[in-house]
Amino acid sequence: MKFYNRKSELAELRRIRDLSFSDHSRLTVVTGRRRIGKTSLIMKAVEDMPTVYLFVGRKSEATLCSEFIPVIGQSLDVFVPMEIRTFRSLFQYLMELSSQKPFNLVIDEFQEFYNINESVYSDMQNIWDTYRKKSKMNLIVSGSVYSLMQKIFQNNKEPLFGRADNIIKLSAFDLATLKKIIFDYNPDYSNDDLLALYSFTGGVPKYVELLCDNTELSVDGMISFMVRENSSFTDEGKNLLVEEFGKNYATYFSILSAISGGINTQPEIEAALGDKSIGGQIKRLIEDYNIIVRQRPLLAKEGSQTVRYEIQDNFIRFWFNYFDRYRSLIEIKNFIGLQTIIKSNYSTYSGIMLERYFKQQFAESFQYRAIGSWWEPKGNQNEIDIIALKLEKNQAVAAEVKRQKKNFKPELLAGKVEHLKKKLLPKYRIETVCLSLEDM
Repeated sequence: MKFYNRKSELAELRRIRDLSFSDHSRLTVVTGRRRIGKTSLIMKAVEDMPTVYLFVGRKSEATLCSEFIPVIGQSLDVFVPMEIRTFRSLFQYLMELSSQKPFNLVIDEFQEFYNINESVYSDMQNIWDTYRKKSKMNLIVSGSVYSLMQKIFQNNKEPLFGRADNIIKLSAFDLATLKKIIFDYNPDYSNDDLLALYSFTGGVPKYVELLCDNTELSVDGMISFMVRENSSFTDEGKNLLVEEFGKNYATYFSILSAISGGINTQPEIEAALGDKSIGGQIKRLIEDYNIIVRQRPLLAKEGSQTVRYEIQDNFIRFWFNYFDRYRSLIEIKNFIGLQTIIKSNYSTYSGIMLERYFKQQFAESFQYRAIGSWWEPKGNQNEIDIIALKLEKNQAVAAEVKRQKKNFKPELLAGKVEHLKKKLLPKYRIETVCLSLEDM
């Protein structure tokens, strides 16, 4: 798949690179979940420039250094002493070298030094502080374990706290880019095909690339490709999260499984887990791991107890709904059975994802100051799928989301909106609309 979008991130990385080469060294941190395209973006930003790319695998420090030395020598056409056995010495050598000639140093999976030699971070801090102003290195570090990258650069007790000149958090492709990609690969796509691509991948570049390169991007084609023997999707969710959670991942997985299945309040989740207290895990899933979010009714106070939890990542949500929930089918290699379940449940599942799609569409239009759902704590009779407050004073949109417009009951939405106006938005002019597949 060709390189798509990332214009603002590329422009920022190139701006920093030029400053590093003309002024003095800069440190940029690129974070984001696995498969989000961090390495592709970084290498695009430094292409055709002198660049050293180092991948930190889980090996001994001496082994890594012996692997890095020929890479550095070849990349910069310099002699590097083979006797170097510590990353401290290697980094000092590179900083000294960059005072004579500017170059890019890219260190991928930077958080892995925690498992190799944690003192690397304090060593780097000392060397960086010594050489930064008198050298011209464009240092870019990236990592896909969100919690560790946060800790390294944003915890004030860590040695590299405050050393990053820029932190770029890479997100999934926006909707406009997804539309461009699906059109390039399948000009005759239906909106249901687009919704499926969004629902299954969430716009994560690697998943999009796999589907583009191996299917015709139809709903059935994508499901058949993902759900088959030796599919890379089968264990992807587990591989992605075990790295974050470590050995004690079972409770986190149980919580995420419950949320993906629609059990989304803390009391309900605790009941589903056998009345296990999960307040600490919920807090970590939000603050440390950035995997779930608290959803409150729009305009509810920050401390309101009316809270639902939602998995942010479309792929993780999909993976828990099917690959994790129906693991027994995968164990006996009944992939046809799992395909049948996903296909038969697709209209229900994608209906929920369609609401998420339109919230993102509203956000990417930059015409609103707040977007969310609204519901009352007791009962669902007064629940509105999307409420969006416009930038213009006292104007809002209330939307009901249906896969098919024929299922929309305008009088029902009008009644809910009237109730909302009386309760919360008395001065607002609220436009009501039904959003369906044809509005994508």
